[in-house]
This record gives sequence, structure tokens and C-alpha cells, in this order.
Amino acid sequence: MIDRYSSKEMKNIFSLNNKFRKYLDVELALIDYLYSINKITNEEYEKIKTNANFDLEGILNLEKETKHDVIAFTRNVSSYLGEEKRWIHYGLTSTDVVDTASAVIYKEANDIIYTKLLKLKEVLKEKALEYKTTPCIGRTHGIHADITFFGLKWALYFDELNRDLDRFLSVRKDLETGKISGAVGTSIYLPLEAQSFICNKLNINEANISTQVLQRDRHAFYISTLSLIGGLLEKIGLEIRNLARTEVHEVSEYFSKNQKGSSAMPHKHNPIGSENICGCARILRGYMVSIYEDMALFHERDISHSSVERVALADAITLLDYMIERMTKIISSLIVYPSNMLKNISMTNNIIFSQRVLTELINLGYSREKAYDLIQPLAYEAYENNIDFFELIKKNKELGSLFSNDKIESFKTFDFYYQNVEKIYKKVGL
Repeated sequence: MIDRYSSKEMKNIFSLNNKFRKYLDVELALIDYLYSINKITNEEYEKIKTNANFDLEGILNLEKETKHDVIAFTRNVSSYLGEEKRWIHYGLTSTDVVDTASAVIYKEANDIIYTKLLKLKEVLKEKALEYKTTPCIGRTHGIHADITFFGLKWALYFDELNRDLDRFLSVRKDLETGKISGAVGTSIYLPLEAQSFICNKLNINEANISTQVLQRDRHAFYISTLSLIGGLLEKIGLEIRNLARTEVHEVSEYFSKNQKGSSAMPHKHNPIGSENICGCARILRGYMVSIYEDMALFHERDISHSSVERVALADAITLLDYMIERMTKIISSLIVYPSNMLKNISMTNNIIFSQRVLTELINLGYSREKAYDLIQPLAYEAYENNIDFFELIKKNKELGSLFSNDKIESFKTFDFYYQNVEKIYKKVGL
């Protein structure tokens, strides 16, 4: 991922230096195992544990010759050792190291993402509680529909994020899995206990069965979850963008003192953060396709998945980390205009209360069809001719005698629309 969308933490985690550091951790966990079964002497063990190391430049130079990064790594490590170097990479195949080390790297990244998701959850909770009783117009198909409350939008996102958190906790376990099973998965040069020992040492899960590689359904499931989280962030961003439109102006992103919105138009104040998040979500979904295609490999393995994961998986994790952090900041600093929400509720001459009138007529004994056909033309006339909906009701020969002024005023009260909000909040855990 480009530097613009990479946090310092993620750049360190997916750096070459950290990758080879984790490779060495796997190799040293193997040494611990070999020592535990008395395969190597105490003297050999101490020398390896004390002296085993690597240097990045040396690995990269060797890789130019060997065209194989793991062989370059093991030979570089061996250069720091004496005869005891024979135990480095003993019984392993390259992917034993790569997949197991990657699991540790992914775990480090997942810890960061999870922490940031929890921060986002708190911000969503704050917004839901702050605007719990703030009425606004609900829109379906982009058209004014009925009264809702601004806090319910955030309660909805809060609830979805809770589902995403459950998914993430489940799927990260799949990805944080190691394998030590040899070239074709038969574990013939190291016993099955070696895998358990090494994965336990590295604090990751272990595969029940593998070929030369872990099966990539784990990675596919993981990227689908990242894409779902990205989809939630996109959903929030799209809502902010729509509510920030000049004609709507119910929210706006924070605009710093010297920030500029346009090189040509000094007045511009654009929701660029939310637009950025929507674009990033598209990238995430694009990566998902490539990683799903990694599931089918030749026989016990080929390396067609490797190039994809070096780019797509690391980028997807890094990108989502950036998206979560940026969206959390956008929401935290969001400027909200409750007065404009009230203004927008009133802009369509009270036709948004048509469902209340419809329901009341049904309660009075009208059929739904008759009530609907009485109200619809009045609502259209009110909207098209800029006439108050209730004034037309009062003047209507059939409806005018049914509703007193007090009854009509009661149709406009927001308390009616709030009656189940508390229960909804309780159901989502707020």
C-alpha cells in the first residue's frame, strides 16, 4: 500500500525486517523443540540461541543469487553460526516457515485493527446517545418518507459493527494459524508434536491438516470479513456525503482553519474524508476476488497464491487499518445541524404526516384503499402547489369534519415517533 494510506504501526509490521524476524522466531522455536527432545546438545542449543541472527542486506544479496527468499534467509542465519548451523531449518519446508511466520505477523496486525474497531465502537455509541432524541427526516429512495431520529442512524451502525466484531474475532483465529508438516503435509521429518510445540511457543493456532501450505479458505474468509467492515465504513461515509449536500446540510465534516476545498472555488467545503473511505472500500472488494482465487492450487501446492498475498492481503489489512482510523476521526469531529434537520422536516408542507392520517382513518373504520385514495391526491396537491397538507384536509368535504384543530396538531408531534426508540436502543445494547 502507498505510504499515504499506511500507518507507522502497519508499515513496521509488514516490513521486510519484521518478516525475517518472524522467520527467525519460527526457526528458534524449532530449535527449542529439538532441544526438548534431546535431538541437539546443550552446547549447540546455547550457541544457536545466543548467536542466531540475520541482516537484511545480506539476505537481499543472497536472494539475487538463489532466487529464493527463504534459502537466502537460512543461509544468512547460518553465516552467524558454526557447525551447529546444521539444525537450522531441520525437517522444515519453506512454507512451514512462511505460513507460520505470517500467522504471527497477521496476529500483530489484527491486534491493532481490533483495538481501533473498539475505538470506533465507542465513537458510534457516543453519537447514538448524543442524538437519541434529535428528530430528522427519514428518506427512502432518497425521498422524504417519515420522521426518524438522528441517533438511530448511529445505533444502526453500532449494531452492525458489533456483528463485524464477532466475525472478526472468529475469522482472525483461522488466519492466525501455523503449520509444520513438511513438503507435502505428511510430517515425516518432524513429528506432529513439533507443530504443536512451535505454534504454542508462538502463541498461534495450529492446523489439523495441511499440504505444503495452509489451505487458503482461511485467507478468503478473512478478506471477506475485512470487506464487510469496509462496507460498513463505506455506508457511514455515503450517509455523511448525502447529508452534507448543500440542499440538505444536516452534517458537515470538520474543516480546519487553513484547509481548502477547491483550487478554483474558495467557498467549497467538501466531504473528502467520507469520499476517500468510499473509494478505499472499492479497493478492498477488489482484493477479495484475487484472494478467493488463491484457494485452488495445483496438487499439494504451487506459488500462484504467493504473489497475490504479498500485495493484496498485506495491502488490505493496512488499508482497513487506515480506513477505521480515519472514519473514527471523521465521526468524532462531525458537525451536526439539528436546526437544519427540523427545517428539512418542514420543507414539504407536512405531507410527511400522511401515514399518520392514513392510520387514523383506518382506526375510524375506513378501508385502507379508500383512506389511501382520499389522502394521496391531497398530498400531491400540497407538494406540487406549495400548500399546507393539513389546510387541504380541513377544506376537504369528507375529511374536514373528522379532525379537530387539536387532533391535527397532535399529528405533528415528535413524541409519537419516539415511542419505541428506547426499546430499540436497549435491543442493540445502548
